[in-house]
Amino acid sequence: MYDGEGQPERNDACWCGSGKKYKKCHLAIDEQLQHLYEQGREVPARALLKTREDIEGIKRSAEVNVGVLDYVAERIKPGVTTQQIDEWVHEYTVSHGAIPAPLDYEGYPKSVCTSVNEVVCHGIPSEDEVLKEGDIVNIDCSTVKDGYFSDSSRMFCIGEVSPERERLVRVTKECVEKGLEAVKPWGTLGDVAHAVQAHAEANGYSVVREFGGHGIGLEFHEDPFVGFVGEPGTGMVLAPGVCFTIEPMINAGAPDIDITDPNGWTVRTADGSDTAQWEVQIVVTETGYELISW
Repeated sequence: MYDGEGQPERNDACWCGSGKKYKKCHLAIDEQLQHLYEQGREVPARALLKTREDIEGIKRSAEVNVGVLDYVAERIKPGVTTQQIDEWVHEYTVSHGAIPAPLDYEGYPKSVCTSVNEVVCHGIPSEDEVLKEGDIVNIDCSTVKDGYFSDSSRMFCIGEVSPERERLVRVTKECVEKGLEAVKPWGTLGDVAHAVQAHAEANGYSVVREFGGHGIGLEFHEDPFVGFVGEPGTGMVLAPGVCFTIEPMINAGAPDIDITDPNGWTVRTADGSDTAQWEVQIVVTETGYELISW
């Protein structure tokens, strides 16, 4: 088979654990993936295809993840420190029977990422960082519940922001929406990347290359890497069951980034320009996609 694993007989139990016969479950998907593989296309391994049980578990995790961001949205304002946001996220997550996925992940010291103005991603919350009128900030929240991972982020405008910042935040959200529109079963990640890139660049912005979305569900970061610069019809095939994030990082200036912060995490725009990011998590279905976390 296309992923190097064995193939059940038609009347055997499906490999996904659904309890159904293979012919009534994943046989048709496997046959399509095998056909595309033989054409030289990049296809996902079966290990990346989420089962119905997986998806239900991921949704339970996402309920907490979305709830955290709603909780932050009700409280964020000028004068709040990013450390306070971290405390809100940690307390809400734990009180709902879950774990903040970023905490201690590869040494990351906090429960959430708070990226302000020119910070592209991985801003570390601090009691010394006070949000002020006119700032824009990305709150990137990731959750583990019962072994299932969810991930999404939102931009927040603090008080009254400049028209330039408001437009950047709005267009970046539109980029995510364009990416979602491009998600089709048996389409490709390149379709999504092209839709995002085209909208960003048409509005005079640039797309960060080094960071992007990712597969997620049973682990925090799974294959594939989801870039947002690309050509239609390229990249991995979007088979039903593939679960990933769409999270373009859009810069007001050039796409280049600065990764020299001594903390080893925080990424900034190289030219000091503003940047924005929204993130959603989806699973590809047989008819389109299902939005899981936002």
